[in-house]
Amino acid sequence: MSRALIVIDLQIDFCPGGALAVAEGDRIVTPVNALMRDADAVILTQDWHPADHASFADTHPGAQPFSQVQMPYGLQVLWPAHCVIGSKGAAFHPDLHTDRADLILRKGFRPGIDSYSAFFENDRTTPTGLAGYLRDRGIDRLTLAGLALDFCVAWSAMDAARLGFQVQVIQDACRAIDMDGSLEAAQDGMRQAGVALA
Repeated sequence: MSRALIVIDLQIDFCPGGALAVAEGDRIVTPVNALMRDADAVILTQDWHPADHASFADTHPGAQPFSQVQMPYGLQVLWPAHCVIGSKGAAFHPDLHTDRADLILRKGFRPGIDSYSAFFENDRTTPTGLAGYLRDRGIDRLTLAGLALDFCVAWSAMDAARLGFQVQVIQDACRAIDMDGSLEAAQDGMRQAGVALA
C-alpha cells in the first residue's frame, strides 16, 4: 500500500501578512517539509481564484468579509479577496519544498463556485480529478496537512474518506481559522467520517 502526503494550500495569502492570514500559518512549513521525506508521493493543492470570484465579499455589493450568502450549491462564507490567479499571494510559501511535489492541483478557478476540498468543488459533486490520479498511482493511504484545518483540510479529508481512502490528518502540521466554533465542528465531522486525527 502506498501513502501520499497531500499539502493543502500552504500559500502566502494564508500565512501571516497575507490577505486571508491563518494565525501561525507559516509555522507549519518545517513540519510539512519533514513529512515529505516519508511519503511515496507528494501532492500540493493551490487555491487559484479569478479576481471576480463569487466567494469574495467584494463581488457582492455591501457584503462584509466573513458574512454568509446562499449560493446555488449551498451556504457560502464570503472571504476577503485572496489567492488571485498569478498574484504574489497565490504563490506557495517560499520555504515550502515544492520541488518534492509529484502533482500540483489548482482549485477554485471556476468563477461561480468555491472549492475547499482537493477532491470536489463546493457543490460536492464536481470532481477535481485527484481521486482518479491517486487510484491510477495505486495510492490508497493519505496523510493531510496544511491550511486551514477547519475548512480546506477538513473538507478534503472527509471527501477522501467518503471515497474509500484511508486518511489521517496531522494536526500539528495544520493551523485553523476557528471562526464561530468551526474548528471543533470540523474535528467532529472528520472523526465521524472515519478520519484519524494525529
